[in-house]
Amino acid sequence: MLSEQIISELQTIVGPNNVSTVKADRICYSYDATQQSFLPEAVVHPKSAEEISRIMKLANRERIPVFPRGAGSGFTGGSLPTKGGIVLCTEQMDRILEIDEDNLVATVEPGVITEQFQKAVEKVGLFYPPDPASLKFSTLGGNVAECAGGPRCVKYGVTKDFIIGLEVVTPIGDIITTGGPTMKGVVGYDLTKLLCGSEGTLGIITRIVIKLLPLPEAKKTMLVLFDSIDGAAQAVSAIIGDKIIPTTLEFMDGRTLDCVRQATDLDVPDQARAVLIIEVDGDREFLDKQANRISEIIQPLGVVETRIATTPEESEAIWQIRRSVSASLRKVNPDKFNEDICVPRSKVPEMIRKVDAIADKYQIPIVNFGHAGDGNIHVNIMINKKIAGDLLKAEGAIKDVFKAALELGGTMSGEHGVGIAKAPYIPLEITPVTADYMKAIKRSLDPNNILNPGKIFLDSPKH
Repeated sequence: MLSEQIISELQTIVGPNNVSTVKADRICYSYDATQQSFLPEAVVHPKSAEEISRIMKLANRERIPVFPRGAGSGFTGGSLPTKGGIVLCTEQMDRILEIDEDNLVATVEPGVITEQFQKAVEKVGLFYPPDPASLKFSTLGGNVAECAGGPRCVKYGVTKDFIIGLEVVTPIGDIITTGGPTMKGVVGYDLTKLLCGSEGTLGIITRIVIKLLPLPEAKKTMLVLFDSIDGAAQAVSAIIGDKIIPTTLEFMDGRTLDCVRQATDLDVPDQARAVLIIEVDGDREFLDKQANRISEIIQPLGVVETRIATTPEESEAIWQIRRSVSASLRKVNPDKFNEDICVPRSKVPEMIRKVDAIADKYQIPIVNFGHAGDGNIHVNIMINKKIAGDLLKAEGAIKDVFKAALELGGTMSGEHGVGIAKAPYIPLEITPVTADYMKAIKRSLDPNNILNPGKIFLDSPKH
């Protein structure tokens, strides 16, 4: 445990009420969405970059590991305090500092909840597109650290495409700024992009400058049922090939549909084996034309049924089907490993067939859904941890899924990051020379390996 002297110094920095060593509090900050748990020695809630700077200088002096944390909603263990030490939680730094309507820029602190920020800018007619599934509780600081994605990134891009400046506390306690509120800037290295997606290993984000867009006037949502996953994938290519870029192109495979049938009252024809949820946004006068054109393009590709929402309530009902998927998976098996591979979108049908073969090989159910527009597939490997051998099957299946994605020119992670969950498999995707280059950056910025140690790269990776 940390000494009384160190606890006293932390209390001096952030105030006695913002440091806790009570076990119940430490347990609350010991886990994330992976359901793995590592108990920290203390939980600290700073309120400024200056406080974080002093904490990091203390941690370096005493060689105490520090683990930055937002809402703890990550799927790869990026915020887990794997080596004890201090959990540094930024949830109290939750102010929207400015929404600049003239320059379409906002400045926020890292603890702002994603959805709350979206609603705040929409009130003044502006738009922040990145929409991870965790948006109702994830923080913008965590979104930046993981470079979060979401359904709308097929049209608008991911988090890093909207982050134009940062204030950051470095691993040794310096406070730096990167980028700024201008749309252009090429002085020096692009540290903003380096830090976006660095999973809290290179710095602690204390302020974020965000590019905004005008809010689209309207949107239209479509639910399209297909008789095969191939037809759904061909529809994605056909839509984009016709120079239409929808806001979202979400897909669910046949096994996912079976789960939805059991969990909801949705009337799904038996011949339907895949679903696309297609949404377009923009000027109201063009939306009907776009929706009708999409229907024409995809009709020959095995469409069983098309449903187009005519009211906001109908649109919400369609999206509720997508949101019901995760909960419905528990009907397959109680435990899951949610992987987020990404392949070229034309390779989605081939990847699904490879996943089906892997499911047959290991005799465990695997359910697939995700963002068809950018080839990001959420591969859900469903097991029962109480059954002997299921964990070993899952490990084998995960490795085979990663290898299959890489064979198709894809990646092991489209939006969840590496953390500790994918760290053992890094050598499958990143060459030793490339990994050494990345590790050199980490060593130069964090010579004492204080900040979020043990994440992304392991000392003894699996091969």
